[in-house]
Amino acid sequence: MSNLIDRLKRLAIGAAAGAVVAGFALAPAVAQTTLTVYTALEAEELEPIRKAFRAEHPDIDIAWVRDSTGIITAKMLAEIDAGNPKADIFMGTSATSLLVVDGRGMLLPYAPKGLDKLDARFRDSRNPPHWVGIDAYAAVICFNTIEAKKFNLPKPSSWKDLLDPVYKDHLVMPNPNSSGTGFLTVSSWLQLWGEDGGWDFMDSIHKNMARYTHSGSKPCRLAAAGEHPIGISFAFRGAKLKKKGAPLDLITPTEGVGWEVEASGILKTSKKIEAAKKLMDWHISPAAMAVYNDFLPILAIPELAKPVEHFPPDTIKKMIKNDFGWAASNRKRILGEWQKRYDSKSEPKS
Repeated sequence: MSNLIDRLKRLAIGAAAGAVVAGFALAPAVAQTTLTVYTALEAEELEPIRKAFRAEHPDIDIAWVRDSTGIITAKMLAEIDAGNPKADIFMGTSATSLLVVDGRGMLLPYAPKGLDKLDARFRDSRNPPHWVGIDAYAAVICFNTIEAKKFNLPKPSSWKDLLDPVYKDHLVMPNPNSSGTGFLTVSSWLQLWGEDGGWDFMDSIHKNMARYTHSGSKPCRLAAAGEHPIGISFAFRGAKLKKKGAPLDLITPTEGVGWEVEASGILKTSKKIEAAKKLMDWHISPAAMAVYNDFLPILAIPELAKPVEHFPPDTIKKMIKNDFGWAASNRKRILGEWQKRYDSKSEPKS
C-alpha cells in the first residue's frame, strides 16, 4: 500500500511540474522593450490597441502618455524646447500637430510596410513620409432632443442656424487651445468663410455659448447628460453615447464639417528606433485597422472600413477640403486670436 502511495505522490509531483512548465510556455513573453508613446487617442482605445500589437510583438510593450490634443502637443513642444523629448512615437494625434512637431525637425522620415495601401489623404506626401495616418475624426453637433423640447429649441441643420438668439446659453464647444476637436472646428470655419467671415461667425456664436471645455468629447457628454442641450463635439463620442441610450441626434451641418487625420510619427531622438519602426509598421496593418474600426468608420485603408453603429452616415461627404499645412502654419496665431476674443467663457483648467 505504501508503495502505491509513494507512486501516486511521484505522479502528482510530476504532473504539477508539467503544469508549471506548460504554464510558463503559455504565459506571454516579457517585453524586452517598452516604447513611450504620446497620444490623443480616446482612453478606451488604448488597451485594445496595445493588446493587439503585443499579440504579434510580445517582446515590445507600449507605455501610453495620453491627453487632449492641444495639451499633449504642448507637452511635446515644451520637451523639445528644453532639449529633452521623452517620447519614442507621437501616435494617434492630429496631422496638424504632427506638422508642427515636424516643423521643429523632430520626425524621422520612415515608410512603414503597407504604405502603398493608404489613401493619399492619410499620409505625408514626401517620400519617405515623415508621418502617416490611421483614421479620421470629424466634428458633429450633439443635439439632446428631450432638453431641446423643454427650451423650445428648433433642431439646427447648419452652423449658421446656431447664431439664432434662441440658442443663447445653450451651446457648449471645446477650447481649441486644449482640444484637437476644438481646433479643427475653428480651423474649418476659417477655411469655409475666410478669415474675416470666420471670425465674424465666431464673434456671433460666442454670444450663444454657455462655456468652452478643455476636452473634445465633453460637450457631447454634457449634451447627453442634459446639462446643455447642444454640444459641438466629434462624431465618435456622439455615436458611443447614442449607443448607450442618450437622447441625441447627431447633426452634420450643411456647410460641411472640420476633420482631422489621427496621425503618427517616430521621434528622431528615440533610442528605440527599431522597435518604433515595428509599431509604425503594425499600426497601419489590416489587423490594426480592425481595432480602429471598432471606434471609427473612416479608415486610412477605406476598403477595410465597416459602418459603425450610430455614426452619421453622411460624414465623409460633409468633410471639408482641409488644408492641414495652412492650419499648422497658422496654428499659433489662430489660437492666440481665439484666446484673446473668447477665453472668458472657458472652464478653469483642472
